[in-house]
Amino acid sequence: MTALEWYEQGNALRKESKWHEAINCYIRAIELDPDSPAVEAKRMLDDIMAFYCKDMYNP
Repeated sequence: MTALEWYEQGNALRKESKWHEAINCYIRAIELDPDSPAVEAKRMLDDIMAFYCKDMYNP
């Protein structure tokens, strides 16, 4: 898949509230294209997760 396809898949998963899968898709998109819009999408999702779901990062 291309970086854009990974980014779009991440967006679809985010809309379904599948946060971890969305982040993984964004990471894959960023690996393929460091200038991908997934960079900003992942940053925003990380901020949301850090604010609302502190326990997800601290098992």
